[in-house]
Amino acid sequence: MERTFVMVKPDGVQRLLVGPVVSRFEQKGFKIVGLKMMRISRELAQRHYGEHRGKPFFGPLVDYITSGPVAAMVLEGPGVVEAVRGMMGATNPLQAGPGTIRGDFGTDIGRNVVHGSDSAASAAREIDLFFDARELVEYERSLEPWILENPHA
Repeated sequence: MERTFVMVKPDGVQRLLVGPVVSRFEQKGFKIVGLKMMRISRELAQRHYGEHRGKPFFGPLVDYITSGPVAAMVLEGPGVVEAVRGMMGATNPLQAGPGTIRGDFGTDIGRNVVHGSDSAASAAREIDLFFDARELVEYERSLEPWILENPHA
């Protein structure tokens, strides 16, 4: 089953949006297999945003993501990477459609509430950065047959 990494950023935490964001993913039927509140260290932030090192926004991005707590989570489900990207909406909330997380809650590109992995490869890397394997929980939901036609396929 595919997994992805999602983070409610400091602006989302401060604006009390962790519950509404998590609720959208649960209502969609995705399984939460990891969830924690944390403060990201500068070292972790620099590793997470490593692809942007050397760009003018790298320093401010690291400063921002380490400025307050975040809610980090791992979601599981078929096609979860692509589906979560769609649910989040465009990176710039001004271009994100209504009904998306960023369209409904984001205020500008620097305060867009959530981060989500953009590919299966990024998801694997980000999950490994933010979660120890022991923090991810394997379990069966009794309602699985009502969510997926072939839950064990």
